Amino acid sequence: MGRIRVSVVGAGWYAAENHIPALKARDDVALDGVCRLGAEALERVRGHFGFAFASEDHRDVLARRPDAVIVASPHDLHYVHVRDAIEAGCHVLCEKPMTLAPAEAWDLVRRAKSSGRHLLIANGYHYLPKLDRLRSLIQGGAVGRIEHLACSFVSATRRVFDGDGLARWKTAFFKPDIATWQDPAKGGGFAYGQLSHSVALSLWLTGLEPKSVGARVAPGAVDLVDAASVAFEGGALGTFSGAAGMPEGQRAILTIQLSGSEGALDLAVHRDHVSIHRHDGRPQGVDFAPGDLVYRCDGPVNALVDLAAGKGENLSPGETGAATIDVIEAMLRSARAGGAPVEIASPSPLLARAS
Repeated sequence: MGRIRVSVVGAGWYAAENHIPALKARDDVALDGVCRLGAEALERVRGHFGFAFASEDHRDVLARRPDAVIVASPHDLHYVHVRDAIEAGCHVLCEKPMTLAPAEAWDLVRRAKSSGRHLLIANGYHYLPKLDRLRSLIQGGAVGRIEHLACSFVSATRRVFDGDGLARWKTAFFKPDIATWQDPAKGGGFAYGQLSHSVALSLWLTGLEPKSVGARVAPGAVDLVDAASVAFEGGALGTFSGAAGMPEGQRAILTIQLSGSEGALDLAVHRDHVSIHRHDGRPQGVDFAPGDLVYRCDGPVNALVDLAAGKGENLSPGETGAATIDVIEAMLRSARAGGAPVEIASPSPLLARAS
């Protein structure tokens, strides 16, 4: 097989910082098309990275029929861009959050499945060392039947959602448009921008399927502090909470705690540590080395290329991305209703997978 032709739709700050360099580092990738608004910026990214083609219209890029596409456009444009890429026959990696509406997210899952295309979400945590092994242990019964989940995520993003942006943006290849992160109508705020990391990781590790959500969001122009209680199919209960509270440059605090019929688990991602405690005393666990779980997002990019070449594994599938949007959309809907529990609005993940 020849080189995998990959295009990028939405070549802004993070695509230029992470996705495109990860592609360019591979000898088996040909940078085919690139799309973003602004003729000068478009030519800059085309010339700097060596794309064969550039256009401000994503349809022009897709008309070249690349093998794979990375969609890194603003949140509210993900659905249209991913939909069109799938329809063009491409395997797709979509930045998180997958979409803003659950129905749109599950529609993309169905479209990818019916087209025989791989759909990945840019959940970088899933590809960190040994987390897939931990996932196998959890879903294999490390704590028995899961009865409770508690996830908390505090990241260094306050200036993203309520300020003039991160200091490191000043020297980035492209400076992001702050409106992308601070307009609630476009998915601005901590829930879509950051909880999409921790909710996805929790659902992927456990296989739990959300059923209903009750939540509160701290008042403000956008949400900076979120707390939700969740009921899952099968009777498990859980919480998702988070805040944009860490100073810039410091590692996010991310914890996931599980309690089950046969024991408990404590995962401290920010400390590269997990402990599993079973009632029968049988040892189980994963030994992480210092720095193993520091966040990075080259994993999804490499997985996209590998899958397009007919190998590798999708550890951040569209189903997990869509279930994450189920939780976040319901959480914000509940907060608008004063915290009253609301049912997940879209079809259940099981139904979507079977359709």
